[in-house]
Amino acid sequence: MGVKVYERILDLFEAEGINILFGIPDPNFVHLFHRAEERGWQVVAPHHEESAGFMAEAVSRMTGTAAVCIGTLGPGVANLAGAMMCAKVENSPVIFLGGQRSRITEQRVRRGRIQFVRQSRLFEPSVKYAASIEYADQTDEIIREGLRKALSGTPGPVYLEYPTHVIQEELDVPAALPPTRYRLVGQTAGPDVVAEAAALIRAAHRPILLAGHGVHTSRAGQSVRALAEKMACPVIQTSGGTSYIEGLEDRTFPYGFSPAAVDAVVQSDLCLAIGTELGEPVHYGRGRHWVAGEATRKWIMIEQDPTAIGVNRPIDVPLVGDLRAIVPQLTAALPDAPRTATAELSGWIEQDAARLAELAATAPSGLSPVHPARLIVEATQAFPPDGIMVRDGGATTIFGWTYSQAKPRDVIWNQNFGHLGTGLPYAVGASVADGGKRPVMLITGDSSFQFHIAELETAARLHLPLVCVVAVDYAWGLEVGVYKRTFGPGSRETGVHWSTATRLDTVAEGFGCYGEYVERDADIAPAIKRAYASGKPGVIHVAVDPAANSEEMPSYDEFRTWYAEGMQ
Repeated sequence: MGVKVYERILDLFEAEGINILFGIPDPNFVHLFHRAEERGWQVVAPHHEESAGFMAEAVSRMTGTAAVCIGTLGPGVANLAGAMMCAKVENSPVIFLGGQRSRITEQRVRRGRIQFVRQSRLFEPSVKYAASIEYADQTDEIIREGLRKALSGTPGPVYLEYPTHVIQEELDVPAALPPTRYRLVGQTAGPDVVAEAAALIRAAHRPILLAGHGVHTSRAGQSVRALAEKMACPVIQTSGGTSYIEGLEDRTFPYGFSPAAVDAVVQSDLCLAIGTELGEPVHYGRGRHWVAGEATRKWIMIEQDPTAIGVNRPIDVPLVGDLRAIVPQLTAALPDAPRTATAELSGWIEQDAARLAELAATAPSGLSPVHPARLIVEATQAFPPDGIMVRDGGATTIFGWTYSQAKPRDVIWNQNFGHLGTGLPYAVGASVADGGKRPVMLITGDSSFQFHIAELETAARLHLPLVCVVAVDYAWGLEVGVYKRTFGPGSRETGVHWSTATRLDTVAEGFGCYGEYVERDADIAPAIKRAYASGKPGVIHVAVDPAANSEEMPSYDEFRTWYAEGMQ
Protein backbone atom coordinates (compact mmCIF):
# COMPACT_ATOMS: atom_id res chain seq x y z
CA MET A 1 0.00 0.00 0.00
CA GLY A 2 1.13 3.54 -0.72
CA VAL A 3 1.78 5.99 2.08
CA LYS A 4 1.02 9.67 2.07
CA VAL A 5 4.02 12.00 2.00
CA TYR A 6 3.15 13.38 5.44
CA GLU A 7 3.21 9.84 6.85
CA ARG A 8 6.55 9.16 5.22
CA ILE A 9 7.97 12.27 6.89
CA LEU A 10 6.98 10.79 10.26
CA ASP A 11 8.53 7.43 9.31
CA LEU A 12 11.86 9.07 8.51
CA PHE A 13 11.96 11.05 11.75
CA GLU A 14 10.92 8.02 13.81
CA ALA A 15 13.90 6.13 12.38
CA GLU A 16 16.06 8.78 14.09
CA GLY A 17 14.25 8.34 17.40
CA ILE A 18 12.30 11.60 17.04
CA ASN A 19 8.75 11.58 18.43
CA ILE A 20 8.12 15.15 19.61
CA LEU A 21 6.75 17.89 17.37
CA PHE A 22 6.37 21.62 18.01
CA GLY A 23 4.42 24.08 15.93
CA ILE A 24 1.11 25.67 15.01
CA PRO A 25 -0.51 23.54 12.30
CA ASP A 26 -1.21 25.28 9.01
CA PRO A 27 -3.39 23.79 6.27
CA ASN A 28 -0.38 22.02 4.76
CA PHE A 29 0.39 20.13 7.95
CA VAL A 30 -2.92 19.40 9.69
CA HIS A 31 -2.86 15.80 8.45
CA LEU A 32 0.72 15.38 9.68
CA PHE A 33 -0.13 16.76 13.13
CA HIS A 34 -3.20 14.55 13.39
CA ARG A 35 -1.33 11.42 12.28
CA ALA A 36 1.64 12.14 14.56
CA GLU A 37 -0.63 12.25 17.59
CA GLU A 38 -2.32 9.01 16.52
CA ARG A 39 1.12 7.38 16.31
CA GLY A 40 2.00 8.37 19.86
CA TRP A 41 4.05 11.48 19.20
CA GLN A 42 3.87 14.35 21.66
CA VAL A 43 2.50 17.26 19.66
CA VAL A 44 2.93 20.64 21.36
CA ALA A 45 1.28 23.74 19.92
CA PRO A 46 2.62 26.90 21.62
CA HIS A 47 1.42 30.45 21.06
CA HIS A 48 4.21 31.64 18.79
CA GLU A 49 6.33 29.87 16.19
CA GLU A 50 9.54 31.35 17.58
CA SER A 51 8.67 29.72 20.91
CA ALA A 52 8.18 26.45 19.05
CA GLY A 53 11.69 26.76 17.64
CA PHE A 54 13.19 27.42 21.07
CA MET A 55 11.25 24.50 22.56
CA ALA A 56 12.57 22.21 19.83
CA GLU A 57 16.10 23.45 20.48
CA ALA A 58 15.74 22.58 24.17
CA VAL A 59 14.62 19.07 23.19
CA SER A 60 17.71 18.63 21.03
CA ARG A 61 19.90 19.65 23.98
CA MET A 62 18.14 17.25 26.35
CA THR A 63 18.13 14.26 23.99
CA GLY A 64 21.37 14.58 22.03
CA THR A 65 19.62 14.22 18.69
CA ALA A 66 17.71 16.37 16.21
CA ALA A 67 14.33 17.94 17.02
CA VAL A 68 11.48 19.09 14.78
CA CYS A 69 9.56 22.35 14.54
CA ILE A 70 6.92 23.40 12.00
CA GLY A 71 5.81 26.83 10.80
CA THR A 72 2.79 27.77 8.76
CA LEU A 73 3.46 29.28 5.34
CA GLY A 74 4.32 32.97 5.14
CA PRO A 75 4.00 34.73 8.51
CA GLY A 76 4.38 31.54 10.55
CA VAL A 77 7.63 30.65 8.84
CA ALA A 78 8.78 34.26 9.23
CA ASN A 79 8.26 33.88 12.98
CA LEU A 80 10.74 31.00 12.97
CA ALA A 81 13.60 33.23 11.82
CA GLY A 82 14.86 34.21 15.28
CA ALA A 83 14.84 30.60 16.47
CA MET A 84 16.71 29.53 13.33
CA MET A 85 19.46 32.06 13.97
CA CYS A 86 19.73 30.99 17.61
CA ALA A 87 19.98 27.34 16.63
CA LYS A 88 22.70 28.20 14.11
CA VAL A 89 24.83 30.11 16.63
CA GLU A 90 24.11 27.67 19.47
CA ASN A 91 24.99 24.67 17.24
CA SER A 92 21.61 23.01 17.77
CA PRO A 93 20.34 20.43 15.23
CA VAL A 94 16.75 21.58 14.73
CA ILE A 95 14.78 20.58 11.63
CA PHE A 96 12.50 23.47 10.67
CA LEU A 97 9.66 22.44 8.34
CA GLY A 98 7.80 25.18 6.48
CA GLY A 99 4.58 25.09 4.56
CA GLN A 100 4.28 26.83 1.21
CA ARG A 101 1.70 27.44 -1.47
CA SER A 102 1.84 25.26 -4.56
CA ARG A 103 4.71 25.89 -6.94
CA ILE A 104 2.41 27.23 -9.65
CA THR A 105 1.74 30.18 -7.37
CA GLU A 106 5.46 30.87 -7.03
CA GLN A 107 6.20 30.55 -10.73
CA ARG A 108 3.40 32.85 -11.94
CA VAL A 109 4.30 36.46 -12.73
CA ARG A 110 1.82 38.07 -10.35
CA ARG A 111 1.61 40.77 -7.67
CA GLY A 112 -0.49 40.94 -4.51
CA ARG A 113 -0.56 37.25 -3.64
CA ILE A 114 -2.01 36.35 -0.23
CA GLN A 115 0.21 34.99 2.54
CA PHE A 116 3.06 34.39 0.17
CA VAL A 117 6.76 35.14 0.00
CA ARG A 118 9.63 33.12 -1.47
CA GLN A 119 10.77 31.70 1.85
CA SER A 120 13.66 29.36 1.25
CA ARG A 121 16.08 31.94 -0.11
CA LEU A 122 15.43 34.19 2.91
CA PHE A 123 16.58 31.53 5.36
CA GLU A 124 19.55 30.04 3.50
CA PRO A 125 22.13 32.19 5.38
CA SER A 126 20.65 31.17 8.76
CA VAL A 127 20.76 27.40 8.33
CA LYS A 128 23.21 24.68 7.30
CA TYR A 129 20.93 23.44 4.54
CA ALA A 130 17.75 24.69 2.89
CA ALA A 131 15.70 22.68 0.41
CA SER A 132 12.28 22.39 -1.12
CA ILE A 133 10.43 19.18 -1.88
CA GLU A 134 9.49 19.72 -5.51
CA TYR A 135 8.31 16.15 -6.14
CA ALA A 136 6.86 13.63 -3.71
CA ASP A 137 9.52 11.02 -4.46
CA GLN A 138 12.23 13.44 -3.24
CA THR A 139 10.95 13.09 0.32
CA ASP A 140 13.41 10.43 1.49
CA GLU A 141 16.51 12.02 -0.02
CA ILE A 142 15.71 15.56 1.15
CA ILE A 143 14.71 14.61 4.69
CA ARG A 144 17.80 12.40 5.03
CA GLU A 145 20.05 15.10 3.64
CA GLY A 146 18.55 17.53 6.15
CA LEU A 147 19.27 15.15 9.03
CA ARG A 148 22.73 14.39 7.65
CA LYS A 149 23.60 18.10 7.47
CA ALA A 150 22.05 18.92 10.85
CA LEU A 151 23.96 16.21 12.70
CA SER A 152 27.30 16.11 10.84
CA GLY A 153 30.29 18.32 11.55
CA THR A 154 29.27 21.22 13.75
CA PRO A 155 25.56 20.54 14.42
CA GLY A 156 23.02 23.12 13.35
CA PRO A 157 19.58 23.84 11.92
CA VAL A 158 18.13 23.08 8.50
CA TYR A 159 15.04 24.38 6.71
CA LEU A 160 12.87 22.08 4.59
CA GLU A 161 9.84 23.32 2.69
CA TYR A 162 6.72 21.47 1.58
CA PRO A 163 4.48 23.04 -1.07
CA THR A 164 0.82 22.23 -0.59
CA HIS A 165 0.53 20.16 -3.77
CA VAL A 166 3.16 17.65 -2.60
CA ILE A 167 2.35 16.68 0.96
CA GLN A 168 -0.88 14.80 0.15
CA GLU A 169 0.62 12.66 -2.61
CA GLU A 170 1.21 8.94 -2.16
CA LEU A 171 4.49 7.04 -2.25
CA ASP A 172 5.31 3.37 -2.71
CA VAL A 173 8.43 3.03 -0.57
CA PRO A 174 10.14 0.41 1.65
CA ALA A 175 10.57 0.76 5.41
CA ALA A 176 12.61 3.77 6.51
CA LEU A 177 16.35 3.12 6.83
CA PRO A 178 18.10 3.38 10.21
CA PRO A 179 20.58 6.29 10.54
CA THR A 180 23.63 4.03 10.17
CA ARG A 181 22.53 3.17 6.60
CA TYR A 182 22.60 6.72 5.23
CA ARG A 183 24.87 8.91 7.41
CA LEU A 184 28.04 8.59 9.44
CA VAL A 185 27.24 7.69 13.05
CA GLY A 186 29.69 7.40 15.96
CA GLN A 187 32.83 8.44 14.08
CA THR A 188 35.93 7.34 16.00
CA ALA A 189 39.49 8.70 15.85
CA GLY A 190 42.43 6.77 14.45
CA PRO A 191 44.38 4.62 16.93
CA ASP A 192 47.60 6.52 16.19
CA VAL A 193 46.25 9.90 17.29
CA VAL A 194 44.43 8.34 20.25
CA ALA A 195 47.75 6.83 21.38
CA GLU A 196 49.47 10.18 20.90
CA ALA A 197 46.82 11.94 23.01
CA ALA A 198 47.07 9.28 25.72
CA ALA A 199 50.84 9.74 25.83
CA LEU A 200 50.45 13.49 26.37
CA ILE A 201 48.01 12.84 29.23
CA ARG A 202 50.37 10.35 30.88
CA ALA A 203 53.27 12.81 30.63
CA ALA A 204 51.34 15.80 32.01
CA HIS A 205 51.83 17.02 35.59
CA ARG A 206 48.93 19.49 35.74
CA PRO A 207 46.37 18.59 33.05
CA ILE A 208 42.96 20.21 32.89
CA LEU A 209 39.81 19.12 31.10
CA LEU A 210 37.98 22.04 29.45
CA ALA A 211 34.32 20.99 29.13
CA GLY A 212 32.07 22.94 26.77
CA HIS A 213 28.48 23.09 25.64
CA GLY A 214 28.85 20.00 23.43
CA VAL A 215 29.59 17.68 26.35
CA HIS A 216 26.06 18.21 27.61
CA THR A 217 24.14 18.54 24.35
CA SER A 218 25.63 15.20 23.22
CA ARG A 219 24.59 13.67 26.57
CA ALA A 220 28.14 12.41 27.04
CA GLY A 221 28.53 13.33 30.70
CA GLN A 222 29.19 9.89 32.11
CA SER A 223 31.84 8.94 29.56
CA VAL A 224 33.57 12.27 30.18
CA ARG A 225 33.40 11.55 33.90
CA ALA A 226 35.26 8.26 33.39
CA LEU A 227 37.97 10.10 31.46
CA ALA A 228 38.26 12.89 34.05
CA GLU A 229 38.59 10.33 36.84
CA LYS A 230 41.45 8.60 35.04
CA MET A 231 43.10 11.97 34.47
CA ALA A 232 42.52 12.91 38.15
CA CYS A 233 42.38 16.57 37.15
CA PRO A 234 40.10 19.59 37.52
CA VAL A 235 37.25 20.20 35.07
CA ILE A 236 37.00 23.78 33.82
CA GLN A 237 33.58 24.86 32.53
CA THR A 238 33.19 27.19 29.60
CA SER A 239 30.34 29.67 29.91
CA GLY A 240 28.30 27.46 27.58
CA GLY A 241 29.19 24.28 29.47
CA THR A 242 27.75 25.19 32.84
CA SER A 243 25.97 21.90 33.43
CA TYR A 244 27.73 19.76 36.02
CA ILE A 245 28.65 16.15 35.37
CA GLU A 246 27.29 13.94 38.12
CA GLY A 247 30.17 12.80 40.34
CA LEU A 248 32.51 15.64 39.27
CA GLU A 249 30.70 18.54 40.94
CA ASP A 250 33.37 19.31 43.54
CA ARG A 251 36.26 19.51 41.07
CA THR A 252 34.38 21.49 38.40
CA PHE A 253 35.13 25.23 38.31
CA PRO A 254 33.70 27.96 36.04
CA TYR A 255 36.33 29.56 33.79
CA GLY A 256 37.04 33.16 34.66
CA PHE A 257 34.61 33.37 37.57
CA SER A 258 36.39 31.03 39.97
CA PRO A 259 39.91 31.80 41.26
CA ALA A 260 40.47 28.03 41.39
CA ALA A 261 39.68 27.79 37.66
CA VAL A 262 42.04 30.65 36.84
CA ASP A 263 44.84 29.11 38.92
CA ALA A 264 44.31 25.69 37.33
CA VAL A 265 44.44 27.23 33.83
CA VAL A 266 47.55 29.29 34.57
CA GLN A 267 49.42 26.29 36.01
CA SER A 268 48.25 23.73 33.44
CA ASP A 269 50.72 22.02 31.15
CA LEU A 270 48.02 20.22 29.13
CA CYS A 271 44.48 21.19 28.16
CA LEU A 272 42.05 18.59 26.83
CA ALA A 273 39.22 20.56 25.20
CA ILE A 274 35.95 18.69 24.70
CA GLY A 275 32.74 20.05 23.20
CA THR A 276 33.95 23.64 22.88
CA GLU A 277 34.79 25.91 19.96
CA LEU A 278 37.36 27.75 22.12
CA GLY A 279 35.44 30.95 21.49
CA GLU A 280 35.52 34.47 22.88
CA PRO A 281 34.31 33.60 26.43
CA VAL A 282 37.46 31.45 26.91
CA HIS A 283 39.61 34.04 25.11
CA TYR A 284 40.20 31.62 22.22
CA GLY A 285 42.35 29.51 24.54
CA ARG A 286 45.28 31.86 24.03
CA GLY A 287 44.48 35.23 25.62
CA ARG A 288 44.09 36.53 29.17
CA HIS A 289 44.41 33.60 31.65
CA TRP A 290 46.02 31.36 29.01
CA VAL A 291 49.00 33.62 28.33
CA ALA A 292 50.97 32.19 31.25
CA GLY A 293 52.35 28.80 30.26
CA GLU A 294 51.51 29.21 26.57
CA ALA A 295 55.02 28.24 25.48
CA THR A 296 54.91 24.82 27.18
CA ARG A 297 51.19 23.95 27.42
CA LYS A 298 50.04 21.13 25.13
CA TRP A 299 46.57 20.97 23.60
CA ILE A 300 44.32 18.03 22.73
CA MET A 301 40.99 18.85 21.09
CA ILE A 302 38.06 16.54 20.42
CA GLU A 303 36.05 18.06 17.59
CA GLN A 304 33.44 16.70 15.19
CA ASP A 305 34.11 19.29 12.49
CA PRO A 306 37.60 18.91 10.97
CA THR A 307 37.50 22.45 9.61
CA ALA A 308 37.34 23.82 13.17
CA ILE A 309 40.71 22.41 14.17
CA GLY A 310 43.38 25.08 14.67
CA VAL A 311 41.15 28.02 13.76
CA ASN A 312 41.22 29.84 17.11
CA ARG A 313 44.52 28.43 18.33
CA PRO A 314 47.05 25.76 17.33
CA ILE A 315 46.26 22.22 18.49
CA ASP A 316 48.92 19.58 19.19
CA VAL A 317 46.71 16.48 18.87
CA PRO A 318 43.31 16.82 17.16
CA LEU A 319 40.86 13.95 17.64
CA VAL A 320 38.26 14.35 14.91
CA GLY A 321 34.90 12.64 15.30
CA ASP A 322 31.95 12.16 17.60
CA LEU A 323 33.00 12.85 21.18
CA ARG A 324 30.54 10.13 22.28
CA ALA A 325 32.77 7.63 20.47
CA ILE A 326 36.19 9.23 20.98
CA VAL A 327 36.03 9.84 24.74
CA PRO A 328 35.62 6.09 25.48
CA GLN A 329 38.46 5.39 23.02
CA LEU A 330 40.76 7.77 24.87
CA THR A 331 39.71 6.47 28.27
CA ALA A 332 40.46 2.90 27.22
CA ALA A 333 43.92 3.96 26.01
CA LEU A 334 44.88 5.21 29.47
CA PRO A 335 46.11 2.95 32.28
CA ASP A 336 43.38 1.29 34.34
CA ALA A 337 44.59 3.01 37.51
CA PRO A 338 44.05 6.79 37.56
CA ARG A 339 47.16 8.95 37.36
CA THR A 340 48.32 10.51 40.60
CA ALA A 341 45.94 13.40 41.22
CA THR A 342 47.18 16.89 40.46
CA ALA A 343 48.85 18.03 43.67
CA GLU A 344 46.86 21.25 43.90
CA LEU A 345 43.47 19.64 43.17
CA SER A 346 42.33 19.19 46.79
CA GLY A 347 43.30 22.79 47.54
CA TRP A 348 41.34 24.08 44.54
CA ILE A 349 38.30 22.09 45.66
CA GLU A 350 38.49 23.62 49.14
CA GLN A 351 39.09 27.10 47.70
CA ASP A 352 36.07 26.92 45.42
CA ALA A 353 33.78 25.55 48.14
CA ALA A 354 34.92 28.37 50.44
CA ARG A 355 34.23 30.90 47.67
CA LEU A 356 30.64 29.71 47.24
CA ALA A 357 30.05 29.65 51.01
CA GLU A 358 31.42 33.19 51.37
CA LEU A 359 29.24 34.45 48.53
CA ALA A 360 26.17 32.92 50.17
CA ALA A 361 27.07 34.50 53.51
CA THR A 362 27.94 37.95 52.18
CA ALA A 363 25.22 38.53 49.57
CA PRO A 364 23.29 41.54 50.92
CA SER A 365 20.23 40.37 52.87
CA GLY A 366 17.31 41.83 54.76
CA LEU A 367 16.64 44.46 52.09
CA SER A 368 13.37 45.32 50.43
CA PRO A 369 13.34 45.33 47.44
CA VAL A 370 15.61 42.28 47.37
CA HIS A 371 19.24 42.55 46.31
CA PRO A 372 19.65 40.51 43.08
CA ALA A 373 22.65 38.64 44.51
CA ARG A 374 20.52 37.47 47.43
CA LEU A 375 17.74 36.42 45.04
CA ILE A 376 20.21 34.11 43.26
CA VAL A 377 21.49 32.67 46.54
CA GLU A 378 18.01 31.99 47.92
CA ALA A 379 16.59 30.59 44.68
CA THR A 380 19.53 28.30 43.94
CA GLN A 381 19.66 27.03 47.51
CA ALA A 382 16.01 26.04 47.04
CA PHE A 383 16.72 24.44 43.66
CA PRO A 384 15.75 20.72 43.69
CA PRO A 385 18.90 18.55 43.51
CA ASP A 386 17.55 16.54 40.56
CA GLY A 387 16.14 19.55 38.74
CA ILE A 388 16.72 21.16 35.36
CA MET A 389 17.87 24.78 35.51
CA VAL A 390 17.11 27.30 32.78
CA ARG A 391 18.64 30.78 32.67
CA ASP A 392 17.55 33.92 30.88
CA GLY A 393 18.09 37.64 31.17
CA GLY A 394 21.02 40.03 31.16
CA ALA A 395 21.86 41.30 34.63
CA THR A 396 20.07 38.35 36.26
CA THR A 397 22.28 35.85 34.43
CA ILE A 398 25.44 37.80 35.28
CA PHE A 399 24.52 37.70 38.97
CA GLY A 400 23.78 34.00 38.54
CA TRP A 401 27.25 33.15 37.19
CA THR A 402 28.82 34.37 40.41
CA TYR A 403 26.29 33.69 43.17
CA SER A 404 24.63 30.40 42.16
CA GLN A 405 24.75 27.82 44.96
CA ALA A 406 23.38 24.94 42.85
CA LYS A 407 25.30 22.50 40.67
CA PRO A 408 22.65 21.10 38.28
CA ARG A 409 23.50 18.41 35.77
CA ASP A 410 21.30 20.13 33.17
CA VAL A 411 21.59 23.88 32.62
CA ILE A 412 20.06 25.43 29.51
CA TRP A 413 20.57 29.02 28.36
CA ASN A 414 21.28 30.92 25.18
CA GLN A 415 24.96 31.62 25.76
CA ASN A 416 26.51 32.12 22.33
CA PHE A 417 23.81 34.20 20.65
CA GLY A 418 22.62 35.96 23.81
CA HIS A 419 19.00 35.99 22.62
CA LEU A 420 16.72 37.15 25.42
CA GLY A 421 13.31 35.55 25.85
CA THR A 422 14.45 31.99 25.25
CA GLY A 423 14.07 31.01 28.93
CA LEU A 424 10.38 30.14 29.16
CA PRO A 425 10.25 28.23 25.83
CA TYR A 426 13.51 26.45 26.74
CA ALA A 427 11.98 25.45 30.08
CA VAL A 428 8.85 24.09 28.40
CA GLY A 429 10.85 22.18 25.77
CA ALA A 430 13.27 20.73 28.34
CA SER A 431 10.40 19.53 30.51
CA VAL A 432 8.60 18.00 27.52
CA ALA A 433 11.79 16.15 26.56
CA ASP A 434 12.11 14.92 30.14
CA GLY A 435 8.50 13.74 30.19
CA GLY A 436 7.69 16.14 33.03
CA LYS A 437 9.45 13.94 35.58
CA ARG A 438 12.08 16.31 36.99
CA PRO A 439 11.36 19.75 38.48
CA VAL A 440 12.41 22.69 36.31
CA MET A 441 13.46 26.11 37.60
CA LEU A 442 13.74 29.15 35.34
CA ILE A 443 15.66 32.07 36.82
CA THR A 444 15.12 35.12 34.67
CA GLY A 445 14.71 38.86 34.52
CA ASP A 446 11.38 40.53 33.92
CA SER A 447 12.38 41.94 30.52
CA SER A 448 13.27 38.51 29.16
CA PHE A 449 10.31 36.80 30.77
CA GLN A 450 7.81 39.01 28.96
CA PHE A 451 9.04 38.07 25.46
CA HIS A 452 7.08 34.80 25.43
CA ILE A 453 4.93 35.09 28.54
CA ALA A 454 1.98 33.51 26.71
CA GLU A 455 3.79 30.17 26.97
CA LEU A 456 2.73 30.06 30.61
CA GLU A 457 -0.55 28.76 29.23
CA THR A 458 1.35 26.06 27.32
CA ALA A 459 3.13 25.03 30.53
CA ALA A 460 -0.18 24.96 32.41
CA ARG A 461 -1.90 22.97 29.66
CA LEU A 462 0.90 20.38 29.79
CA HIS A 463 0.97 20.31 33.62
CA LEU A 464 4.72 20.87 33.70
CA PRO A 465 6.62 20.95 37.04
CA LEU A 466 8.06 24.40 36.31
CA VAL A 467 8.74 27.32 38.64
CA CYS A 468 9.81 30.67 37.19
CA VAL A 469 11.70 32.92 39.59
CA VAL A 470 11.57 36.39 38.05
CA ALA A 471 13.82 39.27 39.15
CA VAL A 472 11.62 42.33 38.61
CA ASP A 473 13.19 45.79 38.45
CA TYR A 474 10.66 47.14 35.93
CA ALA A 475 13.49 47.94 33.52
CA TRP A 476 16.07 46.66 31.11
CA GLY A 477 18.56 46.43 33.97
CA LEU A 478 21.68 45.71 31.92
CA GLU A 479 20.91 48.61 29.58
CA VAL A 480 20.25 50.96 32.53
CA GLY A 481 23.77 50.12 33.65
CA VAL A 482 25.08 51.00 30.18
CA TYR A 483 23.38 54.41 30.39
CA LYS A 484 24.94 55.05 33.81
CA ARG A 485 28.42 54.07 32.70
CA THR A 486 28.10 56.07 29.46
CA PHE A 487 26.51 59.30 30.70
CA GLY A 488 27.09 59.15 34.46
CA PRO A 489 24.75 58.68 37.47
CA GLY A 490 21.49 60.58 37.31
CA SER A 491 21.50 60.85 33.53
CA ARG A 492 18.32 60.39 31.52
CA GLU A 493 17.65 56.73 30.65
CA THR A 494 15.58 56.49 27.51
CA GLY A 495 13.43 53.52 26.56
CA VAL A 496 14.43 51.19 29.40
CA HIS A 497 11.71 51.58 32.07
CA TRP A 498 8.05 50.58 32.38
CA SER A 499 5.20 50.74 34.84
CA THR A 500 5.78 49.50 38.38
CA ALA A 501 2.14 48.39 38.34
CA THR A 502 3.22 45.30 36.37
CA ARG A 503 2.43 42.16 38.42
CA LEU A 504 3.72 38.98 36.84
CA ASP A 505 2.26 36.79 39.59
CA THR A 506 -1.27 37.86 38.76
CA VAL A 507 -0.59 37.45 35.04
CA ALA A 508 0.47 33.88 35.84
CA GLU A 509 -2.74 33.24 37.73
CA GLY A 510 -4.67 34.42 34.70
CA PHE A 511 -2.98 31.69 32.67
CA GLY A 512 -3.94 29.03 35.20
CA CYS A 513 -0.57 28.97 36.96
CA TYR A 514 0.44 29.53 40.58
CA GLY A 515 1.59 33.10 41.30
CA GLU A 516 3.20 34.72 44.32
CA TYR A 517 4.61 38.20 44.95
CA VAL A 518 7.77 38.50 47.07
CA GLU A 519 9.65 41.57 48.26
CA ARG A 520 11.70 40.09 51.15
CA ASP A 521 14.53 37.61 50.62
CA ALA A 522 13.39 35.39 53.49
CA ASP A 523 10.18 34.68 51.56
CA ILE A 524 11.81 33.49 48.31
CA ALA A 525 12.55 29.85 49.22
CA PRO A 526 9.17 29.26 50.92
CA ALA A 527 7.41 30.72 47.87
CA ILE A 528 9.32 28.38 45.56
CA LYS A 529 8.38 25.38 47.69
CA ARG A 530 4.71 26.40 47.68
CA ALA A 531 4.81 26.80 43.91
CA TYR A 532 6.17 23.28 43.37
CA ALA A 533 3.67 21.89 45.90
CA SER A 534 0.76 23.55 44.06
CA GLY A 535 0.99 21.08 41.19
CA LYS A 536 0.86 23.96 38.71
CA PRO A 537 3.57 25.88 36.89
CA GLY A 538 4.51 28.76 39.15
CA VAL A 539 5.72 32.33 38.83
CA ILE A 540 7.47 33.98 41.76
CA HIS A 541 7.54 37.75 41.17
CA VAL A 542 10.53 38.99 43.19
CA ALA A 543 10.88 42.76 43.46
CA VAL A 544 14.61 43.50 43.22
CA ASP A 545 16.57 46.70 43.85
CA PRO A 546 16.89 48.49 40.48
CA ALA A 547 20.05 50.37 41.49
CA ALA A 548 21.84 47.22 42.62
CA ASN A 549 20.67 45.36 39.51
CA SER A 550 22.22 47.94 37.18
CA GLU A 551 25.25 49.10 39.17
CA GLU A 552 26.55 46.11 41.13
CA MET A 553 26.80 43.30 38.60
CA PRO A 554 29.56 40.99 39.85
CA SER A 555 32.51 39.97 37.68
CA TYR A 556 31.34 42.48 35.06
CA ASP A 557 34.91 43.36 34.12
CA GLU A 558 35.58 39.68 33.37
CA PHE A 559 32.41 39.50 31.28
CA ARG A 560 33.50 42.53 29.24
CA THR A 561 36.77 40.80 28.27
CA TRP A 562 34.69 38.51 26.06
CA TYR A 563 34.17 41.47 23.73
CA ALA A 564 37.76 42.75 23.57
CA GLU A 565 37.64 43.41 19.83
CA GLY A 566 40.99 42.95 18.14
CA MET A 567 42.79 42.21 21.40
CA GLN A 568 42.49 38.41 21.61
